[in-house]
Amino acid sequence: MEDMLRVGVITSTHGIRGEVKVFPTTDDPLRFKKLKKCVIDGKREQVAVTVSSVKFFKQFVILKFKEFDDINDIEKYTKCDLLVSRGDAVKLEPGEYFICDLIGLDVITDEGKHLGVLKDVLETGANNVYEVEADNGESYLIPVIDQCILDHDLDKKTITVHILPGLLDINK
Repeated sequence: MEDMLRVGVITSTHGIRGEVKVFPTTDDPLRFKKLKKCVIDGKREQVAVTVSSVKFFKQFVILKFKEFDDINDIEKYTKCDLLVSRGDAVKLEPGEYFICDLIGLDVITDEGKHLGVLKDVLETGANNVYEVEADNGESYLIPVIDQCILDHDLDKKTITVHILPGLLDINK
């Protein structure tokens, strides 16, 4: 498990008083209203910052950090990730997981067969899709729906899936 989770990417400065425009990479952009502390993952160092104001503009979040009052000071952090510690992350509901905790888990069928390793989670409009890399190098796409995804066991590092008839044939 990673200690730091990415919640956004600083895309540009906003105004001359040190505000930044952030593209949120979290499911819930409103989480920024409660955000107090975060870390800018700079090109050379990580900088701990305190959020002093939050505004929303289209799909972006406009943040002001207590530590920066000038565009020239914050400008070097454009294109950098904005991170939060796991302790400051949004509390998950039962059955919810951080994507970074799922990547690399073994994917096992309900018949006990090792299908492969979870390589990526594709976020689509309807439902997420797990991209599983099989031992033979093939990739399978498994929809994250109740009929297919039966269990996530982070302790055993496994995801149990049910393969619907024809599902693996579609992937070829």
